Amino acid sequence: MNALKKFTRSQLFMPVVCVVLVLLINVVYDVAQGRPFYEFFRIYLSDAAEPVLQGRLISILNRGSEVAILAIGMTLVVSASAGTDISVGSVMSLCACVCCTVLAGDMAPQTTELAVPLIVGILAGLVVGCLCGAFNGFLVANLNIQPMVATLILYSAARAIGLLVNHDFIIYVRNDTFAVLGGYVGPVPTPIIIAAACILIALVVLKKTALGMYIQSVGINRKASRIAGLNSTLIIFVCYLICGLCAGMSGVVASSRITSADPAAIGLTFEMDAILAVAIGGNSLGGGKFNLAGSIIGAYTIQAITTTMYNLGISSAVTPVFKAVIIIVIVVVQAPPVKAYFARRRAARALPTAKKEAASV
Repeated sequence: MNALKKFTRSQLFMPVVCVVLVLLINVVYDVAQGRPFYEFFRIYLSDAAEPVLQGRLISILNRGSEVAILAIGMTLVVSASAGTDISVGSVMSLCACVCCTVLAGDMAPQTTELAVPLIVGILAGLVVGCLCGAFNGFLVANLNIQPMVATLILYSAARAIGLLVNHDFIIYVRNDTFAVLGGYVGPVPTPIIIAAACILIALVVLKKTALGMYIQSVGINRKASRIAGLNSTLIIFVCYLICGLCAGMSGVVASSRITSADPAAIGLTFEMDAILAVAIGGNSLGGGKFNLAGSIIGAYTIQAITTTMYNLGISSAVTPVFKAVIIIVIVVVQAPPVKAYFARRRAARALPTAKKEAASV
């Protein structure tokens, strides 16, 4: 019972509840349609010449990989600066354009051969992501511009810059080597492997170094952290740099999925999904303490909602309505009056127990 109470008060409680609710909806619907209750969880190999893993869970993990990678950087940005980076979707698009343009070279706008080694194109996309993150970080950390205002610049401009990089074309790179990044390594979808690697690296760095503690300290009180000897400006700058790097990686993966760079489509509304993933993960958008695992669960929960909509036969155009409902619930739960109300309720329930313990002594 004590373990259950402790879990209900933990930061992971809300993310787990959201996931369980989505899973239950799918299970109930499958049973109502005469399918086995385990249909949603079934993972199997396809009948193709080169069998690959399939199933709704695999689809969620695969399609949710880009948002999961973005959620890593967004979590750090929110924690350190108490603000959000609304440019990540546009930066994704820009990085995808740069990657595909470098790979296509003079053979653009359509090619089946790579003009340069694949690693060169990937690094080009990642470097552009880091530059975008550094630009946002400089505005927020060094010039003290409000995060949403600072990142609004690239939110508006990055897609247009990507279009200029592509010379007003959609660049197609129909190459099998490039397609692997958004395809399969053996039977396993490559985006799942890439997302798992990014999450693992982030967890190791945050747990095995003092960076995680520094980020939370700056987010809780930037002035006090500076007085304590922390370079709060540098820490916030690094968080935005990492966020840009994550956007670059997501952009490269997204372009590989469709073996092309479409500035208008890649990363569209992904910034909202990344912010929502952080919120679903139980992290306060006011900065401070964070739980990266919660954000990752939140990212895949968003994809699970989308997959559930398809399963129920509901148009994808309606999905934002359900996301809006989730946002309303999260905002209400995190509102100070609501938190104060539940704190008073807990204190009232704990008072009789404390009196009994005092009387027994």
